[in-house]
Amino acid sequence: MKTQTTTYFSADLHLGHAGVIRMCGRPFASVEEMDEALVRAWNARVRPADVVWFLGDFAMGSSPERCRDLFARLNGTKHLVRGNHDRQRVLDLPWASQHDLTEITVDGVRLVLCHYALRSWNQVWRGSLHLFGHTHATLRPTRQSCDVGVDAWAFRPVTLAEIQERLATVEEEPEEMRRAREQGEEDGDGA
Repeated sequence: MKTQTTTYFSADLHLGHAGVIRMCGRPFASVEEMDEALVRAWNARVRPADVVWFLGDFAMGSSPERCRDLFARLNGTKHLVRGNHDRQRVLDLPWASQHDLTEITVDGVRLVLCHYALRSWNQVWRGSLHLFGHTHATLRPTRQSCDVGVDAWAFRPVTLAEIQERLATVEEEPEEMRRAREQGEEDGDGA
């Protein structure tokens, strides 16, 4: 019997980074408390057979040994979309794959994954979604894009269904589509 897998998305753990506690108002008294809470929250959702697309900034300030220890404790097959704080200690971890930007399809939905928020992305006119990190929940989502970082999602990885549920409540369309409509174009995908 084949085990059913779930695909999750996350970003911006910043394991080992004391500054992110203050910068993002994370409710932890220490780096150690934060790291342990993030591992618990991850493993409370993600099973060993699940897949996680991690959109950058895994650790900052952690030793290579600490990075390896924390990585090994996290459930799932983990893919990395590199972030600006992912140095060699993170890149050397046994990720299933590493990318700067990638496109995947999950449950029939095309996704464009990047650490950074994009203003335009492939297949936006055909319903593709753009998932990003980096902004620590400071950018509002559009109907087709959102921050999947832990600061935007109660410190835990999220599923595509949860993302779609949130996006269904958003009225703002992607900038490329809004601009084209304002200029009277029926389908801005002609470029």
